[in-house]
Amino acid sequence: MDHLLNADLHSHSLVSDGTLAPEALAQRAKANGVGLWALTDHDEIGGSERALQAARAVGLPCLTGVEISVTFIGVTVHIVGLGFDHRDPVLAEGLHRTRSGRERRAREMGDELARVGIPGAFEGAMKFVDNPELISRTHFARYIVEAGHCKDTYEVFRKYLADGKPGYVPHQWAALRDAVGWITGAGGVAVIAHPGRYKLSTNEEFALFSEFKALGGQAVEVVTGAHGQADVVKYAEFCREFDLMASRGSDFHSPEESHCDLGRLPDLPGHITPVWTALESRVQ
Repeated sequence: MDHLLNADLHSHSLVSDGTLAPEALAQRAKANGVGLWALTDHDEIGGSERALQAARAVGLPCLTGVEISVTFIGVTVHIVGLGFDHRDPVLAEGLHRTRSGRERRAREMGDELARVGIPGAFEGAMKFVDNPELISRTHFARYIVEAGHCKDTYEVFRKYLADGKPGYVPHQWAALRDAVGWITGAGGVAVIAHPGRYKLSTNEEFALFSEFKALGGQAVEVVTGAHGQADVVKYAEFCREFDLMASRGSDFHSPEESHCDLGRLPDLPGHITPVWTALESRVQ
């Protein structure tokens, strides 16, 4: 596969916290010139078969995908899996365990938001949820905008839902070892998602990459919707330092909310190895 392939290997449907169906995402990716696509819903592969069928219908090469929530030294990080067997029972059970507890957390978030003048947030957020097991901060953000408390979801996160803000409730997600193991055990490639987003010190970030590599992780998102040019340069260098491949994905959730549309990303830098070179046999 071409190094300059317009691959978009990070996107979300309404099966988790996106606003479009897998079928609509496949059509949008094709229309935007994407040459290789993956649906990577949060802790859920329930949309995988729909995504694969929709991609076939429009002639879009596709990989299976997922984005797993991980707690690493008290910080939530995300690990994307690509090119795995989406029928693998160990992966499915691991993701089910990771999803459990989201409703309890969401109810606590609703209670915290009520204390700062936003009543009914849990019930309001549920209106935006297609899969109740996957209620998330994004669903709360959409309700808070609808209710007129903020102008957009970015403002909601800044004021209420980021770590340390009044509506934030921490949650213990999967262990890094488990997430990487589920992905690789199902025949896939594990990828550190948007590392520029995490609030890690230099030593903590080195520990994350070192442990990830030791556990069998193989790639990192270098070009993604959350990264500026400085992040691209930094994590391209991390690819060389840790002998990792580079991935590329918009992290698209919604036409109205996302920083970057499907297929509208800069190219990967030329001196690193694209992750899709290791996934050619798994493209569907």
